[in-house]
Amino acid sequence: MSTNPWGWQPNGPCRSEQAGCLIRLDGPDTGRFLHGQTSAAIEGQPAGSWIPTCCTTATGRLRTLAEVLLDGDGAWLLLSGGDGTALWQALDRVLFPADRVQLGPVTPVRWITPLGDDCDALPQGPEGSWISLEDSSGWLLGRQLVLLANQELPAWLADRAPLPAREQQRWRIQQGVPATPGEINDDTNPFEIGLADRVSLSKGCYVGQETLAKLATYDGVKQQLRRWFWRGTEGPVAPGTVLYSAKDGAGEKSSSNRAGLITSSLALDDDLWVGLALVRRQSLQQTSLRAGPAPQGPLLELSRTPAYVDPPVGAGRQP
Repeated sequence: MSTNPWGWQPNGPCRSEQAGCLIRLDGPDTGRFLHGQTSAAIEGQPAGSWIPTCCTTATGRLRTLAEVLLDGDGAWLLLSGGDGTALWQALDRVLFPADRVQLGPVTPVRWITPLGDDCDALPQGPEGSWISLEDSSGWLLGRQLVLLANQELPAWLADRAPLPAREQQRWRIQQGVPATPGEINDDTNPFEIGLADRVSLSKGCYVGQETLAKLATYDGVKQQLRRWFWRGTEGPVAPGTVLYSAKDGAGEKSSSNRAGLITSSLALDDDLWVGLALVRRQSLQQTSLRAGPAPQGPLLELSRTPAYVDPPVGAGRQP
């Protein structure tokens, strides 16, 4: 098989960008409200805290990734990889008159990450905290910048060229960052996608908590996200393609021996393909899987992504 492509780095000083949205919540009950509506522990955290979390459905399915930025008056809820308007509507439905929380509008933002050379010289926020820009046009999360969509880049980022769309997608896949619709949808939960560090199993009741606690207690996570690559010209390796064990014999393959499903794919130069896939737990120890039922179909090489956090096993509900 070809040389492992995962050492690729963007050339020179550059930046990646993704669209996101922001919802402002004001009022003294904001922390308690978000504590019950997202997967991380929010209530009681100090102003200035940056808390990565998830928004899930009542059955533990992943709706969107979220970052909670607490301040003295409430919080900013930063969303990526999902439908911000649909989440706003869900939050509005569960707000009662007794809740001292005011829900602001959905505001588009740009999520910018500097890459390549000279990143160490750029401004950086402290770990676990956020910093507002002096003109209040954006927020610094580590080295990442969240900027209101209609604002210009600050001088220290303006000279960094944006990554072309294909390179940006390659970087996302290489790091294992989930996106809609392949990895964030009504069929996946945070543990499968590698987001266990965004889920609290000890904070008590929240939307999706019962399902996620059962998954942890009974080792119920049936699939995990992996990245893959392949070199070949036999045809596209598209999202939705079923994966099978390379050890299976020739002939028609049934759903009983399916090993996974491709969720993202990208064609690069030199007949190189890279992507992400959800791999069933019985196949996680295999280093390669076959794309499609044909015995001579593309043989994809699998590996863990740098961002993946293993699902908890046997943690369940804790006091």
